[in-house]
Amino acid sequence: MDTDASPKFKKPELIPVPQQPEYHPSIAAAEHDGLHFWQFMVAGSIAGMVEHMAMFPVDTIKTQMQALGSCPIKSASVKQALGSILRSDGPKGLYRGIGAMGLGAGPAHAVYFSVYEFCKKSFSGGNPDNHAAHAASGVCATVASDAVLTPMDMVKQRLQLSSSPYKGVLDCVRRVLREEGFRAFYASYRTTVLMNAPFTAVHFATYEAAKRGLMEVSPESVSDERLVVHATAGAAAGALAAALTTPLDVVKTQLQCQGVCGCDRFVSGSIKDVVRTIIRKDGYRGLMRGWTPRMLFHAPAAAICWSTYEAAKNFFQELNDSNSSGNVT
Repeated sequence: MDTDASPKFKKPELIPVPQQPEYHPSIAAAEHDGLHFWQFMVAGSIAGMVEHMAMFPVDTIKTQMQALGSCPIKSASVKQALGSILRSDGPKGLYRGIGAMGLGAGPAHAVYFSVYEFCKKSFSGGNPDNHAAHAASGVCATVASDAVLTPMDMVKQRLQLSSSPYKGVLDCVRRVLREEGFRAFYASYRTTVLMNAPFTAVHFATYEAAKRGLMEVSPESVSDERLVVHATAGAAAGALAAALTTPLDVVKTQLQCQGVCGCDRFVSGSIKDVVRTIIRKDGYRGLMRGWTPRMLFHAPAAAICWSTYEAAKNFFQELNDSNSSGNVT
């Protein structure tokens, strides 16, 4: 827009005030307007796939550390868990179940990010500093995406266990349906939502706040450092959210792996019942099993996910802008 004022607008009181938020370099750089709903879904799907595939070995270690009962690993440390996996299955053992995650992560993250963007736009009222709106949007996104991911996450975790009785994804799905019924795929859904709701609220609020703060440090170089900003903010958000929600993640793993490799089976399937069992067997420290690999997973995973997501959004933004320019000419 031409910023030169014509003579009739020399008086300040005659200059029209635009009906939009005040321009700020960091805000302008962080906004991605004009994307279609399907573009958010594609960007989110790509981000989710890259994130989970890249960090899958760390997730395998975390799962085995959290599995209690008479399972082969008693989760003393990351080093012992890794050594046990390599001795029993070799390097390929770190990737058992990756097929299930590949099938679930793409669709789930497509839902996750598209719902987040839709809700953020609806809840924020155009205010980019509305952290409550970011947190609420994240909660809505996780409730929707967990409904998609939970069945494949259960299959993935059962395959990740050392000496897993399943030959692969299809074999696990068939046997669970035959032996335990369809409900087994969603045995941990309530726990997963209760875990991921606060996880996502902390994650999104921290991410948006950290991203905006980092951009305000050096607004003139925001374009050059965009990916670094998103990666740094994502890593900080992922690490903090992961640490705070580890106890519920342990409960989720117990519910998804119950009855497999000697892991306990819970009659009621309630969170209270699982927590009591964990405390009885391993004390309160049992609720923090796997917190180290969980943080080691979520910090880089969030950095990878957010930077990939924002890069994909930028690609679509540029594509839309070029198409608009082409239509105008």
